[in-house]
Amino acid sequence: MNDTTAPAASQPLQPLRIDFVSDVACPWCAVGLKSLETALARLPDVPVEIHFQPFELNPQMAPEGEDIEEHLSRKYGSTSEQRQQIRAHLRQRGADVGFTFTEGARSRVWNTFDAHRLLHWAGLQSPQAQRDLKLALLTAYHTNGRNPGERDTLLAAVREIGLDAGEAARVFDSGDFAEDVRESESLWMGRGISSVPAVVIDEKYLIQGGQPPEAFEQALRQIATERR
Repeated sequence: MNDTTAPAASQPLQPLRIDFVSDVACPWCAVGLKSLETALARLPDVPVEIHFQPFELNPQMAPEGEDIEEHLSRKYGSTSEQRQQIRAHLRQRGADVGFTFTEGARSRVWNTFDAHRLLHWAGLQSPQAQRDLKLALLTAYHTNGRNPGERDTLLAAVREIGLDAGEAARVFDSGDFAEDVRESESLWMGRGISSVPAVVIDEKYLIQGGQPPEAFEQALRQIATERR
């Protein structure tokens, strides 16, 4: 007798969890985010949930900030010529994935703790709101030269993406979510994250740095295949 039993339908792939650990002060984080999104657009059959996690490149930075040339020279020992080459490379990498780095816009380095508080709040509204605020703040700093830790810049970004600026102002002024941000920063540092962007998939796989879309696409495809 022929077996006419139909094969069991394959179960739909559960969303991959992506923790995107980053700082809005980090130019490679803008490259990494846009590269990741480019890769995801090529993988419509791979569902994901993106969670933006806080990381401060300069947690001790004073509110008045620091001249970026002085900061980079002191922190990395780089020369003016080396920094010019890196900026040119960043502009090209950004253009490749649709992000604009404006020459000379990033003239100072700022404290970003309050930006992370507002990003935490946006994440409570929706994952999309958090993503949109993240990109708006990256653009405010790296494209438009605004201070991403300044109240007016943050509220302008909140209005730009359609969230309640009045509630955002209340959050900013109250200091809400400061402990949440510190706990998250401590958690990811405890897991060995010391530079960003760090893209952690399913809490097991790490993709470090502003990789091109092809690197994200290959990794996500492979992980999704293993999951299936």
